Amino acid sequence: MGIIFNEKERIFKLDTKDTSYIMGIEGDLGHLVHIYYGKKLKGDSNPSYIPSINFSHKIWFMDGCAMEYPAGGCGDFREHCIEIRTEDGYTALEPVYVSHDIYKGKPLLPGLPATFADESCCTTLEIVMRDALAGVEAVLLYSVFEDTDAITRSVKIRNIDSRDIMLTKALSACLDITNDDYDIITLNGAWGRERSIQRQKLGYGRSGVFSERGVSGHQNHPFIALVSDNATQKTGDVYAMNFVYSGNYEAQCERTSNDMVRMVMGINPYDFAWKLSGGQEFIAPEVVMVYSAEGLGKMTRTFHDLYRNHLIRGRYKDIKRPILINNWEATYFDFDTDKLLAIAKEAKKHGIEMLVVDDGWFGNRFDDNRALGDWVVNEEKIKGGLKYLVDEVNKLGMKFGMWFEPEMVCPDSDLYRAHPDWAFHVPNREGARARNQMVLDMTRKEVRDYIFDSMAKVLNSANVEYIKWDMNRALTDVASLSLPADRQGEIYHRYMLAVYELQERIVQEFPHILLENCSSGGGRYDPGMLYYSPQIWCSDNADAIDRLSIQEGTALIYPLSTMGAHVTDCPNHSVGRTTPFETRGIVALAGTFGYELDVTKIDEKEREQISEQTKMFHKYNDLVRNGDYYRLASYSLNHRYDCYMVVSKDKKEALVTYVQARTVAAMPDPVIKLDGLSEDISYYVDELERTIPGDVLMNMGLFVKYEHGDYKARLYHLTAR
Repeated sequence: MGIIFNEKERIFKLDTKDTSYIMGIEGDLGHLVHIYYGKKLKGDSNPSYIPSINFSHKIWFMDGCAMEYPAGGCGDFREHCIEIRTEDGYTALEPVYVSHDIYKGKPLLPGLPATFADESCCTTLEIVMRDALAGVEAVLLYSVFEDTDAITRSVKIRNIDSRDIMLTKALSACLDITNDDYDIITLNGAWGRERSIQRQKLGYGRSGVFSERGVSGHQNHPFIALVSDNATQKTGDVYAMNFVYSGNYEAQCERTSNDMVRMVMGINPYDFAWKLSGGQEFIAPEVVMVYSAEGLGKMTRTFHDLYRNHLIRGRYKDIKRPILINNWEATYFDFDTDKLLAIAKEAKKHGIEMLVVDDGWFGNRFDDNRALGDWVVNEEKIKGGLKYLVDEVNKLGMKFGMWFEPEMVCPDSDLYRAHPDWAFHVPNREGARARNQMVLDMTRKEVRDYIFDSMAKVLNSANVEYIKWDMNRALTDVASLSLPADRQGEIYHRYMLAVYELQERIVQEFPHILLENCSSGGGRYDPGMLYYSPQIWCSDNADAIDRLSIQEGTALIYPLSTMGAHVTDCPNHSVGRTTPFETRGIVALAGTFGYELDVTKIDEKEREQISEQTKMFHKYNDLVRNGDYYRLASYSLNHRYDCYMVVSKDKKEALVTYVQARTVAAMPDPVIKLDGLSEDISYYVDELERTIPGDVLMNMGLFVKYEHGDYKARLYHLTAR
């Protein structure tokens, strides 16, 4: 079993494949204290190695001890996980151990996305903590995956009193450890340059990332890692957290004056106040914790395996996704049935398998000033109706997909004119707009029902097999006319619960449909969305060179199978750069793969390359989708070239991707030391037409042929001989 309890010493030991997590119940006061997280310890926990806690004053104890779930107001002055306000206005809280339960399997979190597992590979521990005076109970949930080195955590907070309390902070996880000169890694950026890896020394005070935008966001990401100062892809300690949530969050590391480090993650307390009446319960979203003693690479592969096997669901979980062509950058709003069919007919000739019609197919939508919310087919554009268009695409042997932005409404729309109260707004205040749209109040059931019914009517009218679910702005003017004043602080979280409910209805009602989430590109790329869609549009910027750093940061946590990546036209519509068509295809191969261009207008040579690229996708996608990912070189660090590889689980096949982003005069051919191969296997390298032992490729390296000129890329395919 992955979890044991030493009743004599009152110590919990949680074991994954290669790690151990230990905590104990402090004898005198009953606080739950953290003891150890690191390499797996053999057998039962040894009491002689449990640190003795001997503080003569309670404040010294509370402010210096490693806590599992710290609260505020009773002497712990570090970052808290839980804060409340009683009807009397009191905020002090001190939960202590009451009981626990250990069982096989993993419970669902009602209304929330979360990892899943059956009894064969997962064990769960529930610890009940209670502050009887405040009338608050916190049930800490720890689930241990025995097939990968991950532990998930969540919290259920209950009001066990008869009077109301206001929950003003409810984080999901805390890790207290001794400082060891750590660096902190976060993912940062903006629209068009999401998830760039930032690494810096952890100084005193609080450092971290957050979102108050109502979405996980382009600017920061719900991920944080503490790493040894000398940690590399292959060596060093890594403590990482990732939040299975798509709304406001905070992820912080606090280095204290006594050189302790507290790492926390959960819902951002900004504008959060959840009213709990007697007997009511609040469930906090899940945090995934990963420890690696073998550097960032091991951490990455742990996250990838966990998400592929225990988070992504549905028909497309383990199968190849169709190669699609999206009409957005080809036509923008200027299209009709004839134009779409012309694109589809030409695309089919070159191996493309699905046509996706993006923004502009509905209502009075001829530009981005109007019609969001009016999910009725515009037959002035879609001549003959949607079924005719889809049937004609299907006759070509292609699938059909379409774009929606369900959470938004334009003031110039039939929906808004009928229901202006359905949009977030503060009475008598002029609201902020973005892309000429407002945010629908998804906390209202009638709004969710309208959206679902409108979408379902369209989806049932024709053979639609793919949805791109977009969300193009942050939340502002967050106020709901349907909620009383003392529940306005619940809106941000209620909004996310509503989005999750609506996406769950879609995937349950239409299980054959491939759902791809999007938010102005990668603005809501997080584990919460992966629970509903097996892939997410990585960034609106599909420039092959910018994508190197975007995809590197994304792949630090998320499987390649989840990264929406397309070949686009040049000059690139986001940055104006021109790169070789071959390079664009090789870079997009690291994701789901597709096209975003007008295939009827590009030159014949590029059309021929599409045929080659679609064959390349089918040759390598099983390996890319299921294999182990190894980062070999980073263009964002060396400013010259990028290199990564994917190795099959049985180590009999590998694919190395090398991109020469910038030419440097008088430089010798690069030598790349490969990783993840078997030292006992020799590999035939297709591009070199020779067989090379695995130990030579990993220790001496692969000699990459230097090619003059920027933006060149090549693949090296290895098979066991």
